[in-house]
Formats: sequence, C-alpha cells, structure tokens
Amino acid sequence: MSALTVDPVPGSGHGWDDLVRIWEETDAPEGCKVEIIEGIVTVSPPPSRDHNVTAELLQRRLYTVIPDDWGIYQTLGVSVPSRAGLYIPDLVVLPRAVATGPGNRVPAEEVRLVVEITSQGNANHDRIGKAHGYAKAGVELFLLLDPWHSGRPTATLYGEPAEGTYRVLDAVEYGESLTLPEPFALKLDTGIFPVS
Repeated sequence: MSALTVDPVPGSGHGWDDLVRIWEETDAPEGCKVEIIEGIVTVSPPPSRDHNVTAELLQRRLYTVIPDDWGIYQTLGVSVPSRAGLYIPDLVVLPRAVATGPGNRVPAEEVRLVVEITSQGNANHDRIGKAHGYAKAGVELFLLLDPWHSGRPTATLYGEPAEGTYRVLDAVEYGESLTLPEPFALKLDTGIFPVS
C-alpha cells in the first residue's frame, strides 16, 4: 500500500485551519483514507482484506469488555494539532457522548484506546509519526498491530504517555497473548489475526 501526499505550498504560511480545510476538501476515491501526518495531507488506498479482518476480530473482542456507553469507531478522525496531525485510526474507542454530534473528528485527548494496523507501504507512519502524535496528545493506550514487522508479526501495547513518548506495556509476537489493562481487562490471543 502506498500513499499520495499533498504538501501545502512551501512558504505559504498554511496553518492548522488551512490543513484541516485541505483535508476536508480532498476528493479521494471511496474507501481511501485521507489523513494529515506531520503537516502533510496523505491519501492511502483502502486496506487489504486481512487488514479488515484483523480490525473486525479485534472489534468483536473489545465489544465484550467496554462499557455500554462507549463505542468503537473505524472512520473517526482524531485531531492532534500539536503534531500537525489528523489521523484516521483503524479503531478508536471512546465514550459515545464524545463521538456524538456534528463533524467527523474528535480531540485525541478524549480517546481511551487507539488501534493502528500497519500496512506494508506506510507502516512507519503508524510505528513512528502517529505513535508520537498519540503520546503527545495524551491518548491513554495505543495498540499497534504490525503484521509487517521484520518478518515477525507483532502486537505492541503502549501506555503511560509522557512528554510525547509512550512506555511499552506489553509486546508479543502473533500467536501469543497480550493483555489490555483496565478499563478493558482483556487477554487478547493475537494468534487469531491473519498474517499477510
């Protein structure tokens, strides 16, 4: 999977509001993901079938442990203006009251868990840029499912964000169990996820 980037005009003084306007006005084919990553509007093609199956399997398990007034969203924008970012995570877990209302994005600090599933062409965005963005914004938990990690698919749970960095709470190879802490209290068998 590769991404098309749309840079703001150099020296034009594009600020956050201008980037968001460009993001909102980007006409991408159906199913494509339009994000702002480190100040660049990025368009990625739709995810693979295995990617979608991974998201669906995880979502099914998360619904068994989250409070009734929380939701899991697949196309909700997460705003991280401090990192010039507006991400569309593969899964976002947050109170439904925060997700309800007009618009198509929420402030990152309202998110309880964000999940990114790497794709071969843009894995570093998830591993590095977005990880720093989520940590900087104070997202409590970040789960990175990385089927493309050096030939050894891995699941890494990050938490305790401080000064733009996370602490690794748990890291396993696919096939092992990873535990999400309260309020999830979920022991996740990563062996259920397909490997591309």
